[in-house]
This record gives sequence, structure tokens and C-alpha cells, in this order.
Amino acid sequence: MNRLEGKTIRWTFRDGPVANESYEHAFDGSGGLSYRKVEGEEDGEGTRVDKYESEEVGDDVVVFSYLAPDSGYTLTSVLDYASNTVVAFASNEKMLAVQHGTFEEADGGRAR
Repeated sequence: MNRLEGKTIRWTFRDGPVANESYEHAFDGSGGLSYRKVEGEEDGEGTRVDKYESEEVGDDVVVFSYLAPDSGYTLTSVLDYASNTVVAFASNEKMLAVQHGTFEEADGGRAR
């Protein structure tokens, strides 16, 4: 079991292509995840990813990465639990962007 398994993580980016947007990622026990954009009262539709990879690179730092099935983007994110900050790299064959923000474990709400 990895630190993310069974957890739902919600973050908001303060910069980059999706600045001021919030996203939720729900990590399941089969090595997959679901993610969705969170928009106030209206929650975005979820997207299923069959496989992600993660590693704990320090006592409070986890890195995970996955290939989004419908957009062709790879998202690689570094979660720092000591400061509740996230740094994410979104890339495809045409672009690379870095984004910074904060995260928390969500209560109850799961990505669909």
C-alpha cells in the first residue's frame, strides 16, 4: 500500500495554465485513480485512469504520475505533506507547464 491509496486529494493551483482551479484525485486500491475538476456547487465529470505510479521520496514527500487517457497529457505531481504544497508538471508532445498550489485530503467526496 502506498501513501495515496484509498485517499482523495484536492488541490488548487495558484499559477500555470489552470491557475485558480481546483481538482480532486481519488486513488483506489487497484493502482488506478479518478480525477475531476471541482467547480463550486457544480462538480466536474470524473475521468478514470487505470494506472498511476507513485513513490515516497522523503518522510513527507510523495511523487505520482499518470497519463490522462483522453487528452494525451502526462501529469507528474509532487506533494509535500509538511507544507501541504503541490508542484505539478503537465506535458504532452507540444508543451510543458509547471504549476504550484496547495492541497488537502478531502473529506468524503470522491472523484467519479
